[in-house]
Amino acid sequence: MPREIIHTDQAPAAIGAYSQAIKVGATVYLAGQIPLDPATMHLVEGGMEAQIRRVFDNLAAVARAAGGSLADTVKLNVFLTDLSHFALVNQVMAEYFQEPYPARAAIGIAALPRGAQVEMDAVLVVED
Repeated sequence: MPREIIHTDQAPAAIGAYSQAIKVGATVYLAGQIPLDPATMHLVEGGMEAQIRRVFDNLAAVARAAGGSLADTVKLNVFLTDLSHFALVNQVMAEYFQEPYPARAAIGIAALPRGAQVEMDAVLVVED
């Protein structure tokens, strides 16, 4: 099955040897997004809530570039440097997703690139 490379200027450019997303058939694998402003490639300011929102906005931009939306998410992985922010992730996530919610994992980790406090990746199913 052919692979399609997904790219958009509405999300941060890859900062390594990876693609923003790969589409195989109806499945789209979104690379991890940290809270970088795509225009400046700097971390957003404004605290943890601003970081979470920027990550969701970045994921949404890549989903749109793949022909879908966050509503097509079937699996979401959340990586946090401090699990005390888990409730805030849930609160903000409820603004970006509606039932049925995607399957999800939340993982506490020691550090993220560029000093980010949150990173997320996702798997979508987008029917043509």
